[in-house]
Amino acid sequence: MRRTLIFVAAAFFSLPVLAMHCPMDMAKIDSMLESNPPTDTEVLERVTELRAEGEELHNAGDHEQAVEVLGEAIELLENPA
Repeated sequence: MRRTLIFVAAAFFSLPVLAMHCPMDMAKIDSMLESNPPTDTEVLERVTELRAEGEELHNAGDHEQAVEVLGEAIELLENPA
């Protein structure tokens, strides 16, 4: 029971951290697109879609999923091949 309470408390307090992480990831994606956009139009299109999806998820309160989707976009920008 005690472990369950600790887990629930940790999960509760981690949500604001994830919520703050989303805008930083979106800003990073925007900056990367502005400074060095991918030359492959398919990669650019996919990153743009993921960025929009991540923002929608963030606004809907699904921060864990938003961080995952935005991370995928960042990964594509860092390693486009």
